[in-house]
Amino acid sequence: MQGSRTFTNKLINETSPYLLQHAHNPVDWYPWGDEAFERAKAEDKPVLVSIGYSACHWCHVMEHESFEDESVAAIMNEHFINIKVDMEERPDVDQIYMNFVQLTTGRGGWPMNVFLTPDKRPFYGGTYFPPVSRYNMPSWPQILTSISEAYKNKREELEESAANIVTELRRLSTVEVAQGGLGTEILDAAFESHARTFDAVNGGFGGAPKFPAAMSLEFLLRYHHRTGDERAIAIVTHTLDKMARGGIYDQLGGGFHRYAVDAIWLVPHFEKMLYDNAQLIRVYLHAYQVTGSEFYKRIATDTLEYVRREMLDPCGGFYSTQDADSEGEEGKFFVWTPEEIAQILGEKDAAAFDRYFDVTREGNFEGKNILNIKNPAALDEMPEADREAFLASCRSKLFAEREKRVKPNRDEKVLTAWNGLMLTVFADAAAVLDSREYLDIATRNADFILDQLRSDGRLLRTWKDGGAKLNAYIEDYANVADGLLLLYQSSGIEKYLSEARSLADLMITEFWDEEGGGFFFTSNDHEDLIVRNKDFFDNATPSGNSLAADVLLKLGKLTGDERYERLAVTVLRMASRQVQRHPQGFGRMLSALEFHFGDGKEIVIIGPPGNVMERTVFSSYLPGSVAVRCDADRSESSPLELVKGREMVGGSPTVYVCEKFVCQRPVTTPRELRELIVS
Repeated sequence: MQGSRTFTNKLINETSPYLLQHAHNPVDWYPWGDEAFERAKAEDKPVLVSIGYSACHWCHVMEHESFEDESVAAIMNEHFINIKVDMEERPDVDQIYMNFVQLTTGRGGWPMNVFLTPDKRPFYGGTYFPPVSRYNMPSWPQILTSISEAYKNKREELEESAANIVTELRRLSTVEVAQGGLGTEILDAAFESHARTFDAVNGGFGGAPKFPAAMSLEFLLRYHHRTGDERAIAIVTHTLDKMARGGIYDQLGGGFHRYAVDAIWLVPHFEKMLYDNAQLIRVYLHAYQVTGSEFYKRIATDTLEYVRREMLDPCGGFYSTQDADSEGEEGKFFVWTPEEIAQILGEKDAAAFDRYFDVTREGNFEGKNILNIKNPAALDEMPEADREAFLASCRSKLFAEREKRVKPNRDEKVLTAWNGLMLTVFADAAAVLDSREYLDIATRNADFILDQLRSDGRLLRTWKDGGAKLNAYIEDYANVADGLLLLYQSSGIEKYLSEARSLADLMITEFWDEEGGGFFFTSNDHEDLIVRNKDFFDNATPSGNSLAADVLLKLGKLTGDERYERLAVTVLRMASRQVQRHPQGFGRMLSALEFHFGDGKEIVIIGPPGNVMERTVFSSYLPGSVAVRCDADRSESSPLELVKGREMVGGSPTVYVCEKFVCQRPVTTPRELRELIVS
């Protein structure tokens, strides 16, 4: 068993927590690399590539059931060369073989188990397999035996199948470019698609399982801003209300779990992912700007505080995930009994708390209770101020007690792309909430990325325990560039603009396809894989092409460099046909399109940090605009022509509002400013 440390395989020298979890399996695991494939060629054995991530519940299940079983491991070791991959470290590998599994089985997910020829071509794959046959699923030992026999006895047939599969995978990676220009009718159709699938009762889109579609909600906020369509904001606010009151949101500690297994946001898969929380914080933050709702501000702030408390490394990087399981049980850390609550709060307060948070003796999750606000009117007899104080006190007491429990494991590797997402959030929150603390966190994170996750000017993918490795992908470059751009806008520190532009230029030189257009997922000097993909689909995280288009549009607006806008529009055109067919799979791309078609402005704020004019700009939701602040004595030396020579008028903080670099007269009062920026 794993706990005995009887076995040690080649994963022992890795830094990924997921790979290290398997380092003492009896399976002779290799990390992805030449050594494993060279051995497969030398011994003429098929390769098993098993892909997962540390917070994946069913990955843990399959490990305990099969990979820790010595008899199963013996079959794997005798007939296969076995490779373990952390999909968060190697999304390039995961992307290729996930496409294969989805193509051949109609479904995907993790753990993913794929069988390859020694030259990396897939011929069979699936996701979770049980240790014994059940639910019309063959057992893992049966799969292993059948694959081994086919490799020995049906080689010609298998090789032909692998060749055909690679051809199909390469076809999938090509993009059918739409002819003609782009138009806002794409955005109108995308909105109607979201409206049709909107769950008007529970919020969100579709039924169970239900994912928090942060990118779609951001698109709808932008659509409402541009068109004034009240249906769009209604979809957003209803969904945000339902999620924040549901079990998918951690009512005590802040932060969102991965998704709900039901349609009502009650029972989540309990893992918490950095990227989900980054994207959801921004939606709540922007909804606060639009509506002025203090509730949305609290959800955003509490989630920011969760990230600062649980996910921030002392060096300034953000950790990746927290597991669903603790002490071997999914969700154990988060659930409660009425008796536990009464012991902490006392009978009277517990009774009121239980009514509000849906706590019953029967429970709503395996005999225990996931806290959720099922009846928000349960405490209406209290004055609002008393109610808020009561809830805050109860949450604080229960949180303190919960902190004594065994916490879920945390994946403490730092991923560049996900850090870029969270950098953007803290920079945005610093501006919107006028928070020096959040600006400091953003600045430390940016400096950490630039110092620790870069080598010879090029980004690296992952960092842990003081060391960084692996070539970065287009999503890493684009996310970090996006974060640096927003940090520059929030702080006025020119270094971050320079670094953002440098990364954007590297995106173009290292990832752009000069023949077909668009950005490859991997750089020009990346290892050769069977397919060099271009990713446009916005899945759980935004695609590299969506991000790159968004970043280049912003850079074009800031700098006036038409090359940036030209490349961005090429990406938007390449994606437009797919966006029209499957709009809900392209939330970030739709937001980039909204930026492109919006009547956004270039806004320059001249004056000291935190002045009233700056607060007027940053507290407003201006998704199509770029805003830059600069001290009066630094404007002449600014690297941006947009800023050069701008002065304070009459010694007062002054704002210049421009559109396509044609500027209105400077203004010095919030009233005048609002007339120019609020459409």
